[in-house]
Amino acid sequence: MRATRGFTLIEVMVALTLSALVVLLAHSVFTGVVEGARRLQAARTALDREGNAHRSLTELFGSLDVGTEGTAGFAGRPDRVEFTTWQRVPQGWLERRRAVVAVENGVLVSRTDVSLALEDSVTGVAFDYLLEPGANAAWVREWISPVSAPVAVRMRIQRAAAIDTLLFIVGSRG
Repeated sequence: MRATRGFTLIEVMVALTLSALVVLLAHSVFTGVVEGARRLQAARTALDREGNAHRSLTELFGSLDVGTEGTAGFAGRPDRVEFTTWQRVPQGWLERRRAVVAVENGVLVSRTDVSLALEDSVTGVAFDYLLEPGANAAWVREWISPVSAPVAVRMRIQRAAAIDTLLFIVGSRG
């Protein structure tokens, strides 16, 4: 009998096959982790953007300035709204600015001196204006006044699959 040393060809093939399988499984696990992290970051960015858009609109409507000298009136149409508001500028203080909120090319935008994209993939927007506070108060489709503003503004943002309704309480009504 002769003693043999080393591995047979079948043992080497089995070891290489198992090693390749381990490498493929590790690659698929790491790819899944990276893809999950990328989707999480995209969802976090979208959520931050939506929250910033809502805060921006709340601040615009909350610091509305109508009926004072040197301001244009409140012009609320069914598909857009224009008004004067106090807006924080990059220098840190508030300045009176004319604001327009409307849909332009499928994007809900707020325009003052610059255009700010608030929501993407918007197919339409509808505004309603609250006349007076109370349980039986009426909403109207238009509000055009040089000296007063509505109590609240209801904005319905339409997308392909859903409609979001946002309610903004107006600050000073003039």
